[in-house]
Amino acid sequence: MSYPLTRVLALLELLQTHPGLTGAQLADRLGTDVRTVRRYAARLRELGIPVESARGRFGGYRLARGYRMPPLMLTNEEALVVMLGLLAGERLGMSTTAPAGAGALAKIERVLPDSLRDPLAAMRDTLSFTAHTVLAQAPQTDILLTLAQSCRSGHTVALRYRSWHQEHTERDVDPYGVVFHSGCWYLVGHDHLRDDLRTFRMDRIAATAPTTGTFTAPDDFDPVTYLTASLARTPALWQVEVHIEAPAEALACRLPRTMATLTATPSGVLMRAQVERLESMAHLLASLEWPFTIHTPDQLRESLRDLARQLTTAAERPSG
Repeated sequence: MSYPLTRVLALLELLQTHPGLTGAQLADRLGTDVRTVRRYAARLRELGIPVESARGRFGGYRLARGYRMPPLMLTNEEALVVMLGLLAGERLGMSTTAPAGAGALAKIERVLPDSLRDPLAAMRDTLSFTAHTVLAQAPQTDILLTLAQSCRSGHTVALRYRSWHQEHTERDVDPYGVVFHSGCWYLVGHDHLRDDLRTFRMDRIAATAPTTGTFTAPDDFDPVTYLTASLARTPALWQVEVHIEAPAEALACRLPRTMATLTATPSGVLMRAQVERLESMAHLLASLEWPFTIHTPDQLRESLRDLARQLTTAAERPSG
């Protein structure tokens, strides 16, 4: 006895999305009869899928409580949307520290037919992004989920936080919203330590835990509006672009992902970064053993000259 695979899978999808449909309702949606629906259900049970059935006025077919299969039957359009979402998350810095995006992408590719796998692989290999934002280190998955849940439930969270100048503090925060902006994740909320609204870079949050305290966010508060206005008040960042004559893999080991974006070129690597102080970038470049060419800004050249003068003075200083 043969079982049309597409209809058996269609029955499985119906059981996941519409539990409790009767045999007659399922037969109508599948374009078959009730007896055939029973055979399809039996086939699913043989495959290890726990299909339950109940007779009577409120009877019907359903999957056993707690059982759920991943929705792997994707149309071409659905698969493309998922692929683009995963690629954008990875390349724009929206992924978490765990390699979840790569794992999800690999799993999807394994179950796709060849006719769809090859075009999507081509999309993955050829897609480029014009945005050259500096990507911050992605937040830990548990921290991101804890903060998102606390924002929704209105529970104060305890944070261990490291500021940009390496000051470590512990504080309670009423989280109003999580925002992804220009390559960085931010938490916006009321800081109990400062008794004021604050923004926190999420890659600088070492640990977080919900507390028993609760809060109510101000009416009509928009985390995005507050964050962008707050960042606009901070000192402007220098946009740095330098070509370094180095092997891409070797340079990537020297420059962490939190510092710059690296693009391989035929003669080396193009490094793009945003820095608050050009002096720190000059020190970084001086520590590299490879030749480099500054594209922007010109002020970085003067910072390097200042550093060179300092080093020359130190080298010529007599001992004793």
